[in-house]
Amino acid sequence: MFCKYCGTQIPDGAAFCPACGQPQQPQQPQQPVMTRQAPQPVHQPYATTQPVYTQQQPYANSQPVYAAPQQPVNVYVNNPAPARPVAQLRTNRALWKAILLSILTLGIYGLVMMCHIGEDMNTVASRYDGKKTMHYALLIFIIAPITLGIGAIVWIHKLCARMGNELTRRGIGYKMGASTFWLWGVLGSLILIGPFVFTHKLLKSMNLLNADYNARG
Repeated sequence: MFCKYCGTQIPDGAAFCPACGQPQQPQQPQQPVMTRQAPQPVHQPYATTQPVYTQQQPYANSQPVYAAPQQPVNVYVNNPAPARPVAQLRTNRALWKAILLSILTLGIYGLVMMCHIGEDMNTVASRYDGKKTMHYALLIFIIAPITLGIGAIVWIHKLCARMGNELTRRGIGYKMGASTFWLWGVLGSLILIGPFVFTHKLLKSMNLLNADYNARG
């Protein structure tokens, strides 16, 4: 123990310094000061709550998401969808041409023309009505002689009715049907001009159907 005034070493517990006489206070042994350490933060591997975003922001590396394409709506309610034309069908048949070329070829052009009309009708309408018109050559050389001409009348009747139905289905505003054959082709023969009117209407109907088929299938 040392005097706190003069620094002289004095006995432990002395009340006065023997050198300078100043009173001394007994010194208490110093206790170690305990410092409280701040608690260490506990690190959690993952946050317990996820942040809520009010609006998604696009990421730079994100890939665009494409929605599945919608199926096209079929505009044909009760009919199959139109197919691509297999070929461009003729649309330039005319009455004067049929008469002139039939005379020059002794009737061969008229026979070939009717064969082509039957084939064109099958191309235009078969996938919609499920019918098939008999080949005209088979009708003329086999069926008509066997049936004494009745087969030819039935063939023309069915062809005209089929043309009228297809004109209506395609929305073509032209009058044609089985009644046209009986009115102009049969009864009109009494005034001589009737068969020519019927042939004109037959060729024009086929031209209209072929033109629509070439455009829409």
